[in-house]
Amino acid sequence: MEKILVTGGAGFIGYHTADYFLSRYPQLKAILVDNFMRAKLYGIPTNMQWENIKLLKERYGHRVEFIELDIRDHEKLCKVAKNVHVIAHIAAQVGVPTSIKNPRLDYEINTTGTFNVLEAARKADAIVIYCSTNKVYGENVNKIPIEEHETRYDYADPKYKGRGVPENFPIDLSAHTPYGVSKLAGDLYTQEYHYTYGLKTGVFRMSCIYGERQLGIEEQGWVAWFVKAAIEGKTITIYGTGKQVRDILYVKDLIKAWDLFINKKEVKHGVYNTGGGPENTISLVELIKLLEEKLGRKMEVKYADWRLHDQKVYYSDITKLQQKLNWKPEVDKLKGVEKLIEEKLCRREI
Repeated sequence: MEKILVTGGAGFIGYHTADYFLSRYPQLKAILVDNFMRAKLYGIPTNMQWENIKLLKERYGHRVEFIELDIRDHEKLCKVAKNVHVIAHIAAQVGVPTSIKNPRLDYEINTTGTFNVLEAARKADAIVIYCSTNKVYGENVNKIPIEEHETRYDYADPKYKGRGVPENFPIDLSAHTPYGVSKLAGDLYTQEYHYTYGLKTGVFRMSCIYGERQLGIEEQGWVAWFVKAAIEGKTITIYGTGKQVRDILYVKDLIKAWDLFINKKEVKHGVYNTGGGPENTISLVELIKLLEEKLGRKMEVKYADWRLHDQKVYYSDITKLQQKLNWKPEVDKLKGVEKLIEEKLCRREI
């Protein structure tokens, strides 16, 4: 591997992707593309994104190239992707509420944008890493019987309880939200570019990814948002009961899975549920309690109605990743949240 293209390269996962691969492969060059759409959509400053680029350039010098580019621009994307060996496709419209308010924009970024990336990869004969989501399973997840405990819901069906949702779980006959549909379209297209054109493609159906340098806002990046709100004394709105459960995965563990896939020569394609798994599940109210214990103060919390098509419980069955790629999460949820708290406290002091 001599050259990697990272879409969404100025963002949280994009930064960690470039940093990981550049540090691991001394001869590698990274091309980062981003159009700062997330900042425009959510009205947040681009300071962090530009800082990410600056840090990478300071650390790796001429091995890092940044190009401001929109993945909806097929012609420019193909030019940039010429001669790359791997494309880590991270760029996306990531907010469910935004997809409901503006489904066309969501479609253009997540579906057309992904198609453009795949076409660029086909011309370059590049390996593709696609960031999919657990939302591809839609409300089918809510059809699994659940049980209610003091601080969380859990699956009642022994087929899923303590194991999680596998990759062959149904994706059809279900509401998904426009975001879930657009990401599913990209998921299926990425698979098809292996079956039809022979590209090596990895589809990673991600649960909740968190870690340092994650901005975190109410609409997306909830772990980082809760940590930030706790430190800054902001009010958190809980939609529903707060007992909804997710498995959280530290960002560097995610990228290690990508690296294993890229270098597993006998694996030409794969679809992988990628999260912290059953051992790293946490509910919203459990995270709040943990933050209160770590910071030594109560958080301001209010409740509102459930969000449309929210999954009450989702955690990943990561058996396939363990068996096919010999991967498992190395950073557990307690250690990972502590890392995030430390980073947010340090940044607040700067």
